[in-house]
Amino acid sequence: MPNARDLLDWYDRHRRTLPWRAGVGEVMDPYRVWLSEIMLQQTTVTAVIPYYERFLTRFPNVQALAAAESEAVMQAWAGLGYYARARNLHACAQAVAALGDFPRTLEGLRTLPGIGPYTAAAIGAIAFGIPVVPIDGNVERVASRMFAITTPLPEAKPQIAAAAAQLGDDDAAKGRPSDFAQALFDLGASLCSPTQPACGLCPWRGACKAQKLGIQAELPHKSPKAARPLRHGVHFCLVDSDGQVLLRRRPPKGLYGGMSELPGTPWREQAWALHEALDHAPMRAPWREAGVVEHGLTHFELHISVRVAEVGRIQAEGFLCARNALAEAALPSVMRKCLKVALG
Repeated sequence: MPNARDLLDWYDRHRRTLPWRAGVGEVMDPYRVWLSEIMLQQTTVTAVIPYYERFLTRFPNVQALAAAESEAVMQAWAGLGYYARARNLHACAQAVAALGDFPRTLEGLRTLPGIGPYTAAAIGAIAFGIPVVPIDGNVERVASRMFAITTPLPEAKPQIAAAAAQLGDDDAAKGRPSDFAQALFDLGASLCSPTQPACGLCPWRGACKAQKLGIQAELPHKSPKAARPLRHGVHFCLVDSDGQVLLRRRPPKGLYGGMSELPGTPWREQAWALHEALDHAPMRAPWREAGVVEHGLTHFELHISVRVAEVGRIQAEGFLCARNALAEAALPSVMRKCLKVALG
């Protein structure tokens, strides 16, 4: 069984410096821990850091975030993807502000919008010192290798959860649950990397069953992913004589809920004939083809034909946004791609 003290000693020497982490001897801020964990879902640390720093400048505490308009929150989130996270983030901030602070139990944390088992465990362990092991992708990889779990994911998740719990069932780990959780994250993000683990430098190399079997780089096994279906859409970029672009707001629920977009068709499996697509144009105009945007989403691939037109005055449903203000608009990345194709 790996010794938690060996990992903690390694962590004390090699811990990553991250903007949401407290320094040695400092108290963790649960707001910063929670914000970072929500942002890091489906997103890399490198990609998150600049968004996190800008978001924290704009909303320095949970009360500021709770009091913000939803449009401002979506603007600050735009570009991070998985936009339901931003809606839940805002709702969670309002719930925490109403409570007066974050709950200090796993059960209490689980009652908050957007906080599931992993996020509750991460906040609980890191911010409040609850002796629990949060299981993210890094911890899954470490645990599957330590115990040589060859069952493919996602079927292996119960086995990996039990293995991770064993890693934390150690007096040293229970004595420093915040540091132990972060040490596991750092080990998986550095030495125990997905393709070329640096086993010679690992503090747990002597206890790793996969390393002894020579299969560490193969684990965890993953079941083959099903091919994602392809959907098609057409979106229209309409520009007036003042350089303003017509946008519209998406419904508050569902994919990209509450965000802004160029007017267009629904997204469907069948490609759109031009005459069909034009029925969804915001108004009659000299539409010309600007190009095609390809964008991958979690459950499907999306191909969007972008059409653009200039008119003197826009008379259509939606709202106008000056071209120099588009960078601040609450636009998902797929719409930014469409605008780039349309406007150059």
